[in-house]
Amino acid sequence: MIYAIILFVITYILMLTLGKYRTYIALISAALFIISGMLPLNKIFGSIDFNVLLMIAGTMGLVQLFIDSKMPALLADLVMEKVPNVQMAAVALALFAGIISAFVDNVATVLMVAPIALEICKKLKTNPVPFIIAIAVSSNLQGAATLVGDTTAIMLGSYANMNFMDFFFYKGKPGIFFAVELGALASALILAWLFRKEKQPIPKNTTRTVVTDYVPTVLLAGMIVLLIAASFIPNKPDITNGLICVGLLIAGIIYTAIKTSDKKLIGRMLKAVDLETIGLLFGLFLVIGGISHMGVIDAVAALLAKLGGGNVFLLYTVIVWASVLFSAFIDNIPYVATMLPVISGLAANLGIDPTLLYFGLLSGATLGGNCTPIGASANIAGIGILRKAGYEVKTKDFVRIGIPFTLAAVIPAYIYFWLLYS
Repeated sequence: MIYAIILFVITYILMLTLGKYRTYIALISAALFIISGMLPLNKIFGSIDFNVLLMIAGTMGLVQLFIDSKMPALLADLVMEKVPNVQMAAVALALFAGIISAFVDNVATVLMVAPIALEICKKLKTNPVPFIIAIAVSSNLQGAATLVGDTTAIMLGSYANMNFMDFFFYKGKPGIFFAVELGALASALILAWLFRKEKQPIPKNTTRTVVTDYVPTVLLAGMIVLLIAASFIPNKPDITNGLICVGLLIAGIIYTAIKTSDKKLIGRMLKAVDLETIGLLFGLFLVIGGISHMGVIDAVAALLAKLGGGNVFLLYTVIVWASVLFSAFIDNIPYVATMLPVISGLAANLGIDPTLLYFGLLSGATLGGNCTPIGASANIAGIGILRKAGYEVKTKDFVRIGIPFTLAAVIPAYIYFWLLYS
């Protein structure tokens, strides 16, 4: 376990300090985990989240068709007509991404909303990096708002036998949805403050962009509907969402090929899929699989239980803030999967209702990924979009927005859960 921790720590230090080489560092680290035996060959396949990789690949291709249709440019025009300045444009886009992300996977949300932000920034001749970061962290925040917003929310719902409405009202009390929205309100104020210097007025266009084809927009809207519908299907295959995204991309390619007779279409779609982002996530999945196999995440869960002792408030506090810390570096899916039975056992030993600890775990683990550029798949996808557009995102650029945003979102939820469920 010690060797796994050392390799894991070195990997993340290098990825945070050498942003240009994150993909290579993750893949080399994954190879070392496999070669050393810390990730056995029979565990490799199970460590990779193919659903996320397929979703990213499919959505990136669909988004390229979406961009080619000029719909993002039109949406950018509409946003610019409604907001008075750049500051409010950034806040509005982040809130818009958050609303979508409450019902659709965070990665898909970022991939859909980011092109609109890029178009706005292109028209305004301003740096899109903080815009995309704000969209990514806002998407991660809203993932805990509903049962279908994020994998960790689905895991909690399944483990605690909660249905869709329980996230709104649970046991006669306002549920986690309202805690997330309270955090969203506080974090929107933080975003407004972070963009306080961006007061330049937005010039009003006399003409709007003309959309050349509405089919890609219909396909993206259809993807949202299908992803929401799929979330209600019990015992569905793990790669259902990924197959939906790839299937719609194939439909979009066939339609466009027939309409335009573009012989280079397949090549353009392949280029639209960011292989560096896919590679980074692929490597990280294997790294997390390695430390999970070596018992690191189980040890973290046991440590949290020991730190909490028998005091409910101390235990709740440790779970929330340790989840924020660990989820900044550890994939929150295996972490939450490990912690759910631990919390259930702790609550039984203390003779308390586990709801407080469950909600504290979900809010902390979901939002912790916003602290670092590699803490969540949505962050990695957003940074990949910026890199393809010619912008490098340094760790300091990300944490300048991510950490204040996380604190503004977690603190209200932390107080809210204690007051209502303690």
